[in-house]
Amino acid sequence: MSERLKPGDTAPAFSLPDADGRQVSLADHLGRKVIVYFYPAALTPGCTKQACDFTDNLELLAGAGYDVLGISPDKPEKLAKFREKEDLQVTLLADPEKEVLTAYGAFGEKSLYGKTVTGVIRSTVIVDEQGNVEHAFYNVKATGHVAKLLRDLSVAS
Repeated sequence: MSERLKPGDTAPAFSLPDADGRQVSLADHLGRKVIVYFYPAALTPGCTKQACDFTDNLELLAGAGYDVLGISPDKPEKLAKFREKEDLQVTLLADPEKEVLTAYGAFGEKSLYGKTVTGVIRSTVIVDEQGNVEHAFYNVKATGHVAKLLRDLSVAS
C-alpha cells in the first residue's frame, strides 16, 4: 500500500508520455499550481464524466493559475482515443507501470462493490508553484468532484 501525500510534502517528480507520446514532467509546470488527478481508466463512464468536467472548467482553472494533468495506467494510444472521442482539452498522461500512481498514494487497496481490490484510487493532488503538496484528496467521486474542487479552491464559476 503506497503512502498518501499530505499538505507540505514535496510532490514526487515525474515525467510521463502524454496522449501523443511527448514527455510531460511536473517540473515543466514550476511557477504554476497544478491539479494532478488520478483516474482508473479512459473511456469508462465515471472517468469520462470527470475528464469532461475538468475540460469544461479548464479556462476557469487556468485563469486562476492552475494547470490540469490527468494520469491513468492507460497507454498513450488509448488516451489519444479518449481525447478524440470526448474532445478533451486536459493533458492526459500514461502511467502503465503505475510508478507515479504509487508515488502519489493513488494505487493500492480499495473497496469496490463491497470487495477489497487493488487498483487506482481516484485521487486529486494540488501542487503549489514550488512543487509542494497543497491539498491531497483521496477516494473522490467522479461526479461532482470538479465542482467541489472549484469551491474548495475558491475558484469562482
